[in-house]
Amino acid sequence: MPRRIKDDERLRRLEAVTDATLSRLDVSDLLDELLDRVRDLLHVDTAAILLMDDHSGYLVATAAKGLEEEVRAGFRVAVGRGFAGRIAAVRTAVRLVDVRPGDVVNPILTAKGIRSLLGVPILAGGDLVGVLHVGSLSRREFGDDDVRLLELVADRAAAAGRIRSAKLDQSAALALQRSLLPARLPSVPGVDLAARYVPGHATGIGGDWYDVFVLPSGWLGVVIGDVSGHGLASAVVMGRIRSALRAYALICDDPARALTLLDRKVQHFEAGSLTTALYAMISPGRDRAVISTAGHLRPVLAEPDGAAGLAEVPVDPPLGVLPHGSRQRRSATVALAPGALLLCYTDGLVERRGEVIDIGLDRLVATVRADTPEGVCATVMSDAADALPSDDVAVLAVRRHG
Repeated sequence: MPRRIKDDERLRRLEAVTDATLSRLDVSDLLDELLDRVRDLLHVDTAAILLMDDHSGYLVATAAKGLEEEVRAGFRVAVGRGFAGRIAAVRTAVRLVDVRPGDVVNPILTAKGIRSLLGVPILAGGDLVGVLHVGSLSRREFGDDDVRLLELVADRAAAAGRIRSAKLDQSAALALQRSLLPARLPSVPGVDLAARYVPGHATGIGGDWYDVFVLPSGWLGVVIGDVSGHGLASAVVMGRIRSALRAYALICDDPARALTLLDRKVQHFEAGSLTTALYAMISPGRDRAVISTAGHLRPVLAEPDGAAGLAEVPVDPPLGVLPHGSRQRRSATVALAPGALLLCYTDGLVERRGEVIDIGLDRLVATVRADTPEGVCATVMSDAADALPSDDVAVLAVRRHG
C-alpha cells in the first residue's frame, strides 16, 4: 500500500474513534458505537467489551456486536481463564491467528466459528477496567496498526466503563439506602419523633442509619448506627445489620442481649467491617429508656427544666471487635421525665478535623433543648452544615409528651 494511502487510512481510523460527538452519547450508546466503528475499521465480524465486576472479580460481557447473545446470556469469565481472562491477566495485547478449542472457554465463540482473535486490556490509571476483543470468521493475521487502533478504542472505553460501574454502584446503593431508611417515621403514642440523614461523601451514600419500631410488648425500639466507609459495600453491610437487629429485637427484652447476638453475627458474616450501634428500648409508659451502646456515642438527654447532658450509659466496644464471650455487654436505664428529649446521632455530627471530639460533644450538649424534635433536628443539623462535615450525619430525636 502506498505511504500516502496508508497515512490517510490511519488518519481515518484515528478520527473515527476520537470523534468529539462520541462524548455526547450515554455510556451504553458510546460502547455500542465504538464497537460498530471498530468492526468497520478493522473489517472484523465480531467485537465485544467485557467489564470487570469488582464485587465478583469476574469479567462480564457488557456490549457486543456480532456476539449479542454473549451479553444476553450474561457470560462472565475469571481473570486468567479463556481468551479474555488471559488478556486481563497479562494486561497486554494478545493475538490468535488460529483459534484452538483450548484457547477459549466461551461456547458462543466456538459456535460462531471464530478463526482469529485480537484483544487488548481496558486500563485506567493502572487499574483493569475490562477487556476489548475482536474476531474474524476467516483466518487473519492482525498487525501492529490493528493493535494500536484497538488500544486507542480501549482508552476511550475505559472512561465509559468506569462511569458505568460508578453509576450502577451508586444507583444500587441509593435504592438500597432509601429502602432501609424510614421514608416516614411511625406515629407512636406518647412520643414525638424526628430524624435527619445527610451524606457527607460525593457519592451520596454512606453506612449511617437509624430505625424506629414498635415491639409486640408495646416497648418502642430506637436504633442508630454507623458502618465505616461509603458506597455500595457499606450500604449493603448496613442493610444486613439493620435487618438482623430487628430480628433480635423481637426475641430479646434487653438491648444488651440483642447487641450481643448482633455482635456474633457481625464477627461471623461481616468480619473486617467497623460498626457501631446504639439500641434503646423505651417503655410502654414512655417514662424510661433502657439503652445499650456498642462503641456508639452516648445520646444527649435534655430535661424539660433546660438541663442537658450526655446520658449516663456505659459504652461497650464496637460490633465485631472482641472475641465472642470475652466481655459482657451492658444496658443502663435512663429516666424520661414528661417533656424530656433524647437525641441520638452519629459521629459526623460532632467530629471536626483538627479538633478533639469532646469539644464537639460539649458544643452539641450546649445546643440541645427539650424542644420539639423537628426543631432540635433542624438546629443541630444547621450547626453541622456550618462546619462542613466530611462524614455522614444521622440524627434521631425522641421526645416524651409533656
